[in-house]
Amino acid sequence: MQLLTLGPLTPATIPRLETPDLILRGPRPDDLIEATALHQDPAFYRYLGNKPNDEETVWRRILGQQGLWAMLGYGSWSIEEKATGRFIGTTGFFDYQRALAPSIKGTPEAGWVFAPRVHGRGYASQAVQVALAWADEHLPAPRTVCIIDPDNAASLRLAHKFGYREFARSPYHDAEIVLLERPRGGR
Repeated sequence: MQLLTLGPLTPATIPRLETPDLILRGPRPDDLIEATALHQDPAFYRYLGNKPNDEETVWRRILGQQGLWAMLGYGSWSIEEKATGRFIGTTGFFDYQRALAPSIKGTPEAGWVFAPRVHGRGYASQAVQVALAWADEHLPAPRTVCIIDPDNAASLRLAHKFGYREFARSPYHDAEIVLLERPRGGR
């Protein structure tokens, strides 16, 4: 993909993290094709509003990932499979100022999404583990939170594996979500 760009005016330094199988890196314009395909896969968006996202919406998400790092000093990483070099998802931390009760505004919110084709390979555990290790070392917040659809058993298992515990349920966008928290440093 070719874009007219002057380059970042206030560059965000996004740390590069690695696991045995993955590279967590800053978002790039060439993530758009794979990310759009991912956001149009029903197995992917089932627990994320249950509707596909078009290329424009996905592009705005990629731009938002970059913007989080520039504005907050933390954000989401694009995840690349080392063996193939392909984009397979995202993980990281954000503050979307969500209208939830209880409020989680001002608290780094963890999130992760992975291409269904890589489910069951342990990639989610690798990515979330290295992202949380980075957060524990660099984020001054006493806790991180995450929100998960109560029917998303795999994501809830992953959250529990890394020390997240439910502290509330709340309506959000016409559905109920589970709010979980993890103290800095884990368990």
